[in-house]
Amino acid sequence: MRPDTETRTQSGVTSQEGLHHSPKLLESLRHALSVRHYSSRTADTYCSWVKRFVHYHNLRHPNEMGESEINSFLTHLAVEEKVSSSTQNQALSALLFLYRHVMGKEIGDFGHVIRARKPVRLPVVLTRDEVKALLAQLAGDKWLMASLMYGAGLRLMECLRLRVQDIDFTRNEILVRDGKGAKDRITMLPESLKKPLADHLKQVKSIHEKDLVEGWGRVLLPGALDRKYPNAPAEWRWQWVFPQEHRWKNAKTGEEGRHHTHETIIQRSVKEAAGRAGIVKHAGCHTFRHSFATHLLEAGYDIRTIQELMGHKDVSTTMVYTHVLNKGGHGVKSPVDMFVAGLD
Repeated sequence: MRPDTETRTQSGVTSQEGLHHSPKLLESLRHALSVRHYSSRTADTYCSWVKRFVHYHNLRHPNEMGESEINSFLTHLAVEEKVSSSTQNQALSALLFLYRHVMGKEIGDFGHVIRARKPVRLPVVLTRDEVKALLAQLAGDKWLMASLMYGAGLRLMECLRLRVQDIDFTRNEILVRDGKGAKDRITMLPESLKKPLADHLKQVKSIHEKDLVEGWGRVLLPGALDRKYPNAPAEWRWQWVFPQEHRWKNAKTGEEGRHHTHETIIQRSVKEAAGRAGIVKHAGCHTFRHSFATHLLEAGYDIRTIQELMGHKDVSTTMVYTHVLNKGGHGVKSPVDMFVAGLD
């Protein structure tokens, strides 16, 4: 149940005043997240949850609220909005970060919080034939990106954020920088993708050289590297492996450059390709990663090796793929098959 509207709180701050203070609060939240090297996506998500929390409590300032209001909001998410347990936990993480690191207020007991039940689901995995059929419906850089996600076990954003220097053709390695959990890892560069990738980079390099001639050709660098190395943004090794087709333009400075391909482009392409291939499973970009791990397990590779390639912190995360192996109930033969075999 939504709390009753309050004209003025106990501390004398009106609802409109609470709304007036929220932009400054969100700026402080973003700053605290940035200092701790949280990603911009996490910052956007946390700010969104704080906004929803404030609006749910009729624009009261979070400084006037505490455990009971957080409890009420989380219960509302689970009971009325029926969000998943992971979404509810994400909201809780955002609010805990706000109170602990922005407002300097430790949150105690929440009381009885109604939690969304976390379902136990197995990942969607494509067969090798389904992967082959799906990839056959893609072409150009879309095919290459999808092939890398499947062939190297890359997450979507890990693939899109690859830079030229991350590809080692000699050692057949791909360096994944700042992956999930702010971790670097090394995975394989599939032998069959080396030539297509090398040809693709030749085209990208010619575009980059043309941009440089026209006075552009600079990319954004992580952290403050562009201040430490002013010429680095224009260097070939820092360029995106999959740059945007068109340059972006800064309306204030007039600068132009290229960002990496937007994720929605490849997401849409993979979804449409799955439809054309006649795949009825709910297949998306992340399905390639699930299929990568499962097919390696089917081939007999050690689960610890697969854990390293996937970048999982705990092997229990990798173990989920042992439950989706194509062995028909862990290799157990169905009694109906034995009955039919006896009749033959």
